[in-house]
Amino acid sequence: MAATAARTPIIEVRDIVKHYGSIIALNGVSIEVSAGEVLCLLGDNGAGKSTLIKMLSGAVRPTSGEFLVEGQPVDFVSPRDALDAGIATVFQDLAMIPLMSITRNFFMGREPVSGFWPFRHIDMKHCNAVTRDEMHKIGIDIRDPNQAVGTLSGGERQCVAIARAVYFGAKVLILDEPTSALGVAQTSMVLKYIHQVQQKGLGVIFITHNVRHAYAVGDRFTVLNRGQTLGTFSKSEISMEEVQNLMAGGKELQTLSADLNGTI
Repeated sequence: MAATAARTPIIEVRDIVKHYGSIIALNGVSIEVSAGEVLCLLGDNGAGKSTLIKMLSGAVRPTSGEFLVEGQPVDFVSPRDALDAGIATVFQDLAMIPLMSITRNFFMGREPVSGFWPFRHIDMKHCNAVTRDEMHKIGIDIRDPNQAVGTLSGGERQCVAIARAVYFGAKVLILDEPTSALGVAQTSMVLKYIHQVQQKGLGVIFITHNVRHAYAVGDRFTVLNRGQTLGTFSKSEISMEEVQNLMAGGKELQTLSADLNGTI
């Protein structure tokens, strides 16, 4: 893995707190990610991962705490603010329309136009060429960029979403469970592309339940539990088994195993 450069992190949050009425979703979470680094965010359901993603992507605002982008304090009021700052989020549902073409999904909301008013139109020739070229760079040969994106495999659709974010200038990619519903071959495709993106110098926040997938590409691992950070560890500091126990609650599993063995 590429060593993390000794420079200002692209994203840094310090002691972030988020309340929904009396419910505490995040309670003093601190993370940072630098260029060329994959930070894996792990935790069980209800740990606070989704709330943290929404905050980083500008969908919700924190109750308190500091949020810095390249060392400068920010206060996002919408996802557009996060995109303008170079933070792109790929959610589990991918925000794609299955019946629309690969090209139209790739450029959705950012279509280049040509001509002059009132005869301006989307430059589909340019869009198709860019889409085919960007997908070819990651090893996916598209027969026809006008085919419906729903005809692609799950792994290929994930790669389209990631390639779209990279093409439009993302500095940090936030990937929400990108391998959760994929088979082995498709998972390998996505993990390889995450590594390619890292090698290009982008920061990646990889949210997952799967410790094996995280350990395959991660440089550092942050474990959340009930809205709090249990710790952040580099790969040299913690084993895969230790990450698993920390995330899943090793003591609880050992107690359950002992109880089950005692009843047999």
